Amino acid sequence: MIIVEDALELVQKYTLPLNQKELKCVLKSCGFVLFEDIYSPINMPPFKQSAMDGYALCLHNDITYSVIDEVKAGNSHHPELNAGEAVRIFTGAPVPETANAVIMQEKVTIDGKKIILNKTVLLDENIRPLGEQVKQGEIALKKGTKLTPAAIGYLTSLGITDVEVCKKPSIAIVVTGDELIEAGQPLTYGNIYESNSGMLLSALIGLGFANVTIHKVEDNYTNTLTKLDKLINQNDMVLITGGISVGDYDFVGKALKELEVREVFYKVKQKPGKPLFFGKKKNTIVFALPGNPAAALSCFYIYVNTALQKMSGNNNYSLAKITAKSTSEYIKKGDRAQFLKAIYKNHEVTILEGQSSAMLQTFALANALVYVSEALDYIKINDTVEIILLPIN
Repeated sequence: MIIVEDALELVQKYTLPLNQKELKCVLKSCGFVLFEDIYSPINMPPFKQSAMDGYALCLHNDITYSVIDEVKAGNSHHPELNAGEAVRIFTGAPVPETANAVIMQEKVTIDGKKIILNKTVLLDENIRPLGEQVKQGEIALKKGTKLTPAAIGYLTSLGITDVEVCKKPSIAIVVTGDELIEAGQPLTYGNIYESNSGMLLSALIGLGFANVTIHKVEDNYTNTLTKLDKLINQNDMVLITGGISVGDYDFVGKALKELEVREVFYKVKQKPGKPLFFGKKKNTIVFALPGNPAAALSCFYIYVNTALQKMSGNNNYSLAKITAKSTSEYIKKGDRAQFLKAIYKNHEVTILEGQSSAMLQTFALANALVYVSEALDYIKINDTVEIILLPIN
């Protein structure tokens, strides 16, 4: 059994980027990571651009200017100005080459076809120069950049329509447990509705991983072995829920060993999620998650997402950790590190009631996990604690 910090370090160490690329439409590439540097095909802005609604001036030594023309955004004509002349101009419009400053409309007095400046104007004031954001041929975004809505807007503003991104992994979710039945079926004595697959699928889709399949395995060794063998060979990651403990009908561990999946670690000194398995066969990552739903989801956010981000080329990913003031008291039982479901708001965090690894009701309300290290025995009201923000918004 290893500690949390060592487990996270091993996940990072043994998970490698897929290093495969695919061409994506820019408008559908949000959440992907750039496979290569993107060079700007144009200057941005592609012309001298007005930053204000006002007047473009050809400066001279007087405060009075003759207004000779108007330039709107989208205009392509180029009025020529002599010293002491101005054109009415609007935000985003091209500044005539013979103009060398723009004054805000609020800073002038209009007198017929003339304007009188109410302030001193500096050379190039309120003019966005050619290529101010990026010049043609320069790197617009570097390889390894995760594409956000702002990045999509930026690339689109450069006229870029397609980009090569890091391919995301294919993922198989494997559900074990003969007691589990699908929602919508009659619930008979001894059965429970299966929730882990839908929970994990939703978490994956919410994080931008859509290449996911779900598989049910009966609780016998032959079926478990056959199914896992096939899925490990066909996918980049396999997530198994349940069957990893040492009960009479827990066949996952034995099957993984026979399939020669390399065990990186099994069991983490944490609560919930102690019976967590992390392994690898060739380039396929295998996680065997606890069967209890809250434990499975905790392990997913802490360990599985870390691996997924690295596989997808996001090498700068780390858990979103911050500190907050606790509004709750908590006494830890045992010596394991704990991840407590909590609500974070306005720099404060409240630890929720109902921390059982089998209960999702509390998790459904949580937006954070309070991390209680092995060395910490209790939390008092107003203590500063470390929390992990859940990527659910």
